[in-house]
This record gives sequence, C-alpha cells and structure tokens, in this order.
Amino acid sequence: MARSKELVPGIGRLSRSQVAARRGLYKGLKKSDKPAVEAPAPHTEKTVGGDKNGGKRLVPTTKAPRYYPAEDVRQPKKSRKSPKAPSLRTSITPGTILILLAGRFRGKRVVFLKQLESGLLLVTGPFKINGVPLRRVNQAYVIATSTKLELDGLKVDEKINDSYFAKAPVKGARSAEEEFFEGGKPKAKEALPESRTADQKEIDNAVIAAVKKTENLAKYLKASWGLSKGQYPHQLVF
Repeated sequence: MARSKELVPGIGRLSRSQVAARRGLYKGLKKSDKPAVEAPAPHTEKTVGGDKNGGKRLVPTTKAPRYYPAEDVRQPKKSRKSPKAPSLRTSITPGTILILLAGRFRGKRVVFLKQLESGLLLVTGPFKINGVPLRRVNQAYVIATSTKLELDGLKVDEKINDSYFAKAPVKGARSAEEEFFEGGKPKAKEALPESRTADQKEIDNAVIAAVKKTENLAKYLKASWGLSKGQYPHQLVF
C-alpha cells in the first residue's frame, strides 16, 4: 500500500522528500569507528651485508609507477637566489634631510634615521613639525639633499624594525549579505597603540632638539617641495 495517498491523479498528499523520509532511506552520514590509518614513511632503512656493500641504505617503501603520465605537469622552478637588501646610497646618511617623491606624504621633507633589514629607510618628519610620523620609504622615491642634522646622541631602539610596522589582519564580512549592508557604513579607525605614540615622541624630541640648533630649519622642514613650470629636477642642486 502506498504511503502517500493521491489527492488527485498524479498528485500525492506527501512530497517526494517526505515519502523518502518515511521510508527511512536516509540514514545520515556513515560513521566509522576504525582508527585513521597513518601514511607510511616514504623510505625505510635497511642493513646491506657484504664487505664492499656493508652499511645502511634508505629503500623506498612504494614502487615507482611503471608508466609516465600522459600529460606533462609543470613544476615550479626553484630559485636558488636569496633576496638581499639594496646597498644604501652614499648621499644618504643618518640625519640627512630627504624629499619624498611618492606616497601619502609626497613633497614633504623628512629626516633619515637608519636603514632597516629589508632595505627600506626609516624616516620621521618630525611629526610635530610637518605631520609625518615614523615611516618606511623606498630610497628609489626620495631625493637626498645636502642639508644634514647632527644626530650623534640619537639611538633608535632595535625594536623599531620591519615587523614593528606590520598591520594586524582585518576580519572581513562573514557572508555576502553582511558585506552588502556594511558597504555604506564608514569603518571605525583603530586607535594607535600608546607604545607607538611614546616611541614617536621619544625620537621626535631628539630630532627637534637638533633642528633648533639651526635657524629657520624648522620652517624648511615644514614647507612642501614642488616643481614650477620650466624647472627640471636633474638641473637643480639640492
């Protein structure tokens, strides 16, 4: 006798899924109580006898395939080159005033502090003078000027390195629906850690003390740099 009676010819009282559930065809996911089998080691160590062959050798546990694959699988080429930090230009020394040519603060003058392991330059405005905080810049996008500060008493802490500027991973929307509704909402800015602010003030205090020794140097750092019509950078002396 059918479990689903027909209301009218061709249309049953229950749907196909309801009929299948009543018949008990779906028993859920298969549960296995057997422990997971560990993958065998690729090689085993065996002792080889003989005067000339004495010793231990590594023997593969599985046999090599008898046939080559029909299609060539491209393997990525392994590079033996290790990245090295570029050498610092001779015109850039600690205390040299640089002009930024790219980025958010392009056109600003900054003070060079040291070169990091990655080859990037650690610079500061100082922040109190022109609003440029501690930043990393590529030496390819700076112009070294002949103006230089005496920063003999300044020692940059070793903790200020490339990992010091690493940003924490940002969690995105869990679903497309959340992403759609969050599209128009402005994201709140994360507060700067107090340790970063303290490091900025400590370095800037030493740099500002050196700036005050030279007249009008603070105004020079505060002024932005740019080219006028008819001026060419390769014809200028910085």
